[in-house]
Amino acid sequence: MAKLIFIYNADAGLINTALDIAHKVLSPDTYSCNLCMLTHDTFAERTAWKAFRESFPISMEFLHKDEYEQKLNEPSLGESKKTYSYPIILKEDQGHIDIFIDTAELNQIKDVNCLINTIQERL
Repeated sequence: MAKLIFIYNADAGLINTALDIAHKVLSPDTYSCNLCMLTHDTFAERTAWKAFRESFPISMEFLHKDEYEQKLNEPSLGESKKTYSYPIILKEDQGHIDIFIDTAELNQIKDVNCLINTIQERL
């Protein structure tokens, strides 16, 4: 069964989260993760996104870029080891990973409803 993998252009951890929040508040135009801006407001997941995510029939995995890159070192990934620009949404199906929505396209999406519509149209 297919799975969507969402990779944020941010690192995991409490300190990184605090720095990201400060950057989003103080300088949103230079914040480098539009996926984060689309799916989260300043402190929490957007209501529309959460409702979509919870009702969507396809499995979703959410990773920060450092978490994804750490997974690249796992032997189970075998031939699917690829690096990408971030943020990005990948689709994994039967062990094959392909780009679902690339960085350039994600950066052009203006709001969470457009993101939701794009995902629904592609599946």
